[in-house]
Amino acid sequence: MSVDTDVLRVLADPLRARIVTLLAGEALCTCHLVEETGAKQTNISNHLRVLKDAGLVESEPCGRFTYYRLRPEALDALAARLGDLAAQARASRGSATRRPCP
Repeated sequence: MSVDTDVLRVLADPLRARIVTLLAGEALCTCHLVEETGAKQTNISNHLRVLKDAGLVESEPCGRFTYYRLRPEALDALAARLGDLAAQARASRGSATRRPCP
C-alpha cells in the first residue's frame, strides 16, 4: 500500500475529516475538538493519534493541554500526487491505444 493510499484511507473516516477541517482554521486541544464534534475524548484522542502517525497533524504541549495543528505540507504533497494522477489521466485520454485483454 502506498503512502498516498494510507493518507486517503485516514482521511476517509468522517470524524477524522471533520477534525482535519477544524484544525485547518486554528490549533485546537482535545477539549475543543470534543466540544466541536460531540465525540468522546478517548475517541478524539485515538483519531488524533492516527492523524499524527500519518503525518497530517503535529502536537504542541501548552501547560496541561496539548494543542494540535494541521501540517499543510502533508496535504500539499497529497494534492500534488492527486494532481499528477489527474494529469496522467488527461494525457492518456487522447491515446487511442488500449491494453489488449488476455
